[in-house]
Amino acid sequence: MTSRKKEIGEVGGAEYGVDSRYSSKKDRLDDGKALMEARLQRMKNLSADQIVKAKLLQLKLKMDEYIKEPVYHTHSAFTEFLTSYIDAIYSRRNSFAKDIDVTPVLLSQILNNHREPNEEFLLRLMIHAEKTYEHVCQFHKRTWHQVYFQEKICDVITSQDKWRPEVEKHVKISKLAKV
Repeated sequence: MTSRKKEIGEVGGAEYGVDSRYSSKKDRLDDGKALMEARLQRMKNLSADQIVKAKLLQLKLKMDEYIKEPVYHTHSAFTEFLTSYIDAIYSRRNSFAKDIDVTPVLLSQILNNHREPNEEFLLRLMIHAEKTYEHVCQFHKRTWHQVYFQEKICDVITSQDKWRPEVEKHVKISKLAKV
């Protein structure tokens, strides 16, 4: 690999979002620092409302990405998204629980994966999100359901080694079903 190609391939300035094709490392670092300072200055000038909108938009994009290509994790994507959603809008989670008319205990149990959200909770969350995202961006009403059920599908698929041997004992194929 030539020195120029090697220099282009370096990641040195990537954390600053700067093109890494500089003639010297000092130039790259100087531009990276200047860019970061400009970004920080711009972020300081954002209103609280603009920050909330940015967080909500970022969350929507993450949820859309998860729905398209789910990531198989042992942790709950639904509760991670729900926690991010609540924390972006509210300073206290109890306020969210009050707004969707559930007890803080129920909300805590759902967020800590001690209880599954029921259909009523999902419907209230769907309506709350629709109203919240109204002034941010287009948010499809089925998104929360898709995230929740996508996670359930992933859980079933990844845990087959646990449940499949016992369930297979109860499944037989009759002669008529064989093709």
